[in-house]
Amino acid sequence: MSLLSILRHQRANWLGLLGGTLLVLLLVLAVAGPWLGLPDPTRGDLRARMLAPTISWTGLGSHPLGTDQLGRDILSRIIAGSRVTLTIAGSAVVLGGIVGVLLGLIAGYFGGWWDRILMRLVDIQLAFPLMLLALLVVAALGPSLHNLIAVLALTSWVRYARIIRGQVLTVREREFVQAVKAMGAGPVRILIRHVLPNVLTPALVVATLELARTIVLEAGLSFLGLGIQPPSPSWGRMLADGRTYIASAWWIITLPGLALMLTVLSVNLLGDWLRDWLDPRSERS
Repeated sequence: MSLLSILRHQRANWLGLLGGTLLVLLLVLAVAGPWLGLPDPTRGDLRARMLAPTISWTGLGSHPLGTDQLGRDILSRIIAGSRVTLTIAGSAVVLGGIVGVLLGLIAGYFGGWWDRILMRLVDIQLAFPLMLLALLVVAALGPSLHNLIAVLALTSWVRYARIIRGQVLTVREREFVQAVKAMGAGPVRILIRHVLPNVLTPALVVATLELARTIVLEAGLSFLGLGIQPPSPSWGRMLADGRTYIASAWWIITLPGLALMLTVLSVNLLGDWLRDWLDPRSERS
């Protein structure tokens, strides 16, 4: 291994560690938020509206990241918004992954009209703008937690299906699969016991990258007013509320935007490291 390859590998390790650390820190804050003694993220105080952040060397003020236009604490709203965002995005990624992997297994293993129908559905959805599709479905069904998870899962299953199908087309022709089939094993047993474990690695990598995309998509829907509705805080809604005050109270929109950026960055760094670790052949020259 050349010195340049070693340096690239070490850099990937450090970036993956950084991304994982940031993501774990966010998860800890999201889970422990209700026990941190922070102000109620939905309760306003007009006497304390639009207070600037009060972080200094002498300590933290009562509102270390300031307050918004209704006097609500920005820090508590960011932490509460992280619970909403991670719950929605994580649930959508899991649901979309289960559906996509299942359909990819069926299309790749059985082929024939199963393959043709499922892949045409994939092509149709990939040709349709995902944000427009999400807007149409949410506008039709109404903005709610369950509808939002279902819509985001609907936009993500196609990537799993295409990748898993390609992997299954290769695995199903390998000797151990043909041997098990010759011994009389049924299709369900072959898929679950022998094919699925050999195609899960790319699905895990796709899941990490899909998590970042889903977080951004959820924030976009909330920004447009089609996500989680007030008074529940969400990062996208905080960005929408703060855009009017960007000149007079920059922290209202900047700090939630920074939280969103760091979360997506940490997930992407972790996903890149996971890809390189699970499949060393994907290392770029």
